[in-house]
Order: sequence, then C-alpha cells, then structure tokens
Amino acid sequence: MAEARRTIDLLWLDEPASRRGRKKGLTVTQVVDAAITLADDEGIDAVSMRRVAQELGVVPMTLYTYVPDKAALLDLMLDAVYLRMPREDTAQASWRDRLAAVAEENRLLYDRHPWAAGLSRSRPPLGPGLMAKYEHELRAFDGAGLDDVETDSALTYLLGFVQASAHAAADARAEAERSARSDHEWWAENGPLLAKVFDPHTYPTAVRVGAAAGAELGGAFEPGHAYAFGLERVLDGLGVLIERRTSDRRG
Repeated sequence: MAEARRTIDLLWLDEPASRRGRKKGLTVTQVVDAAITLADDEGIDAVSMRRVAQELGVVPMTLYTYVPDKAALLDLMLDAVYLRMPREDTAQASWRDRLAAVAEENRLLYDRHPWAAGLSRSRPPLGPGLMAKYEHELRAFDGAGLDDVETDSALTYLLGFVQASAHAAADARAEAERSARSDHEWWAENGPLLAKVFDPHTYPTAVRVGAAAGAELGGAFEPGHAYAFGLERVLDGLGVLIERRTSDRRG
C-alpha cells in the first residue's frame, strides 16, 4: 500500500519532499527520461535500476531515493509518454475520422516507443498522462450514441487492435534485423523452393490466394497494409453498433 501511494505521489506531484542522499540537481523527471531513452534505444529488457543509475552517473542506491522500484519506474515511463503524446483536435470531424485519429496517435506512440505496447494494461498507471489520454480518446465518441460502458468497451477494442498491430510490426522488424534480410529478400531467396513444396493440386486455394497476396504486398505479411485494412474493419464493426443505437433512439 505504501509503495502504491508513493507511485501515485510521483505520478501526480513529480517531486515530493526531498530526501536525504539525493544527488543535487537530479530529478524524478530526469530518472524517467533516462529510462525512456534506454528503452527506446535497447528495448525494455535493458531497463533496470542499476542500468538507469549507470546512465545517470549515480550509484544504484541513489536511484531508490527517487523511485522505489522498477515497477514504479515503468509506471512513470508509460505515463510520461502518454502525457507527451501529440493529440489532434478533431472535434468537428465525424466519429469515424475521430476514431481513426485516435488509432493513428497510438500507432505513432508505439512506433516511437515500441516497448510501450508490451507493458500490461490490466492495472495502468493512474497518472496525469493516462487521464489526459483517456479523456481525449473518450471524447472521440461524442455524439455516437453509445452509453458509457459501450464507449469504454469500444475504446478498449480499438486500442487493443492498435496494440496488436504494433506487436506484429515490431516482430516483423525484429525478424528482419535478426536475419539481416527484408521480407522481400527472404521470399525472393526461398520462393523457388517453396514453389516446389506447395503443390497447387493439394492446396489450390492456399497457393492461389498466397501468390496473389505475396505479389501485391511483397511478402506474406506487410505491417502497413495489415494495419490499414484492419482499422477499416474495426471502424466498420463499431459503425454497426453506432447505427444500431441510432435506430434504437429513433424507434
């Protein structure tokens, strides 16, 4: 309970009462920024209290006078990137364009900070960044006719799609970096062998569809296309619900 209270104090107050042993001139914001830079450059697994302290030029025990533990540090990192997200003013746009803008804002967040897509959302950091983000994104549903629970669920559905897309895109990038080959190069190299294995008489639909998709997209999976196609289908699905609620009000 005490650690949770300390994290909430850090999220909302940033610099609570100073403690003995702190390095003069160092702030919680500097600690968080150093951790974010480390995660952006090397991945979330590189973030530890010891490593962040090393980046800041202090001994690890000094860091604990600013942030109680790694879990709290991750909360602070996530809330900080939420708070700094660019947010488009789409108040005059249609609900569909507003939701597409919300999705794009989150896609860009994960593109800049891939580690953020991998952190748990079951108990999100209840800081100013999360609340500003949540308020902004809920307002994208203004006038859509959904009740409060439906609005929250629809937002969760939309953001879940974006998060899954970010994971898939990150996996594709990691595989390309690991193999030192792009998908296009991999398929060009392995295509002749696969053509011998995939018998069009045994797998006629898979061969036909796979060949058409591969020729169009340059490989079995193209993250940009998958995101654009999937987002349209998510919005189509929400459109059915919104239209149903509109019909209910008219009836």
